[in-house]
Amino acid sequence: MKLPVHFYKPLAIGAPQPLRELPVRPERMIHFFPPHIDKIRAKAPETARQCDVMCGNLEDAIPIEAKDAARAGFIDLLASHDFGDTGMWVRINALNSPWVLDDLNEIIRHVGNKLDVIMIPKVEGPWDIHFVDQYVALLEAKYAIRKPILLHALLETAQGVTNVEAICGASPRMHGLSLGPADLAASRGMKTTRVGG
Repeated sequence: MKLPVHFYKPLAIGAPQPLRELPVRPERMIHFFPPHIDKIRAKAPETARQCDVMCGNLEDAIPIEAKDAARAGFIDLLASHDFGDTGMWVRINALNSPWVLDDLNEIIRHVGNKLDVIMIPKVEGPWDIHFVDQYVALLEAKYAIRKPILLHALLETAQGVTNVEAICGASPRMHGLSLGPADLAASRGMKTTRVGG
């Protein structure tokens, strides 16, 4: 257990001071997009004016052969545009995937100062948040990121739902969480009529 006195200490020398209060901004409409598709990236500045959050999806919706292109497309989009007040999020690949370390390293290295939130899929317990928290702090320090990047947990397994309280309190980076009903149903072997049903 981490002592309360250490909860808000940076996890790496040179990392930004963790936030004591989350920024207040509207998040009524989140637009998920596949960053490897050129015509979708071309429309992104216009789309950003119509939503509160733009989230580059690198995970399940992206074919394996397009994983690197999706990461590169997300980096290129953020590097070449100023999206103003629209929140910039990325949904990284699962923590047990072969792409996650490159997702975190390359995105924080190239556009960490423009990134607001990292969405973590299939979070099962506070240990997943602790891992990402520490790794992101090291990358923030290495690449001189000025503000802490927040974390948003996707609960998509029964174990994640069981550990929801510990996940929420795992780090001052915790922005929030979302429930993934289709993956949760699959983790329980439940029959559904459609995706999300």
